[in-house]
Amino acid sequence: MIVTIDGPAGAGKSTIARGLARRLGFRFLDTGAMYRAVTLAAKQRGHDWSQQEKLAELAGQLRLDVSENHVAVDGQDVTREIRTAEITNLTHYAANNPGVRAVLVELQRAAAGDHDFVTEGRDQGTIVFPHAECKIFLTASPEERARRRAHELTERGQPITVEEVLRRQNERDASDASRSVGPMVAAGDAIQVPTDGLSPEEVLDRLEAIVREKMPS
Repeated sequence: MIVTIDGPAGAGKSTIARGLARRLGFRFLDTGAMYRAVTLAAKQRGHDWSQQEKLAELAGQLRLDVSENHVAVDGQDVTREIRTAEITNLTHYAANNPGVRAVLVELQRAAAGDHDFVTEGRDQGTIVFPHAECKIFLTASPEERARRRAHELTERGQPITVEEVLRRQNERDASDASRSVGPMVAAGDAIQVPTDGLSPEEVLDRLEAIVREKMPS
């Protein structure tokens, strides 16, 4: 069974998807980490961001290992490095690149195989797994998402104001929703779950109930 969790940045997808996978006994796939990993690898190599074909070529050459708690590129652990604000601001080059997306979509489908998976991202229920048995679109108000992201970055030693996060977030939302490849939109059959005012445990309770209703008897 495949459970997709899509939604905008800061909606809590990664944290909730990990927790949901643990509750269900499913595997977890963090697709956003894959795009971040490609971005970091390109930056480390001094990539010219205007060279889209070369970025797609690089994505096809990298050995990506994305597990529940670790991300490695060609054997190098980059779990922390891919979560910096700098990489966040550059990831759109990979996410908006049709060639990169084609490479990573195939890797995501291959990773899922015939296993039970919770997978999160921007286009999991629309592009990557359109036939997933359960699709969820996680949302929250822009202000709530910015507050969560600012707190997360500050906890990692990257202090930033909520106002600055909100500014960057609004720009990213507009880009994610309007891009021609893998735009951030809810699948027609996705269940939308707003998370404002809910604790992570309350969100998990709600999502677990949704998934279990859709499980094959």
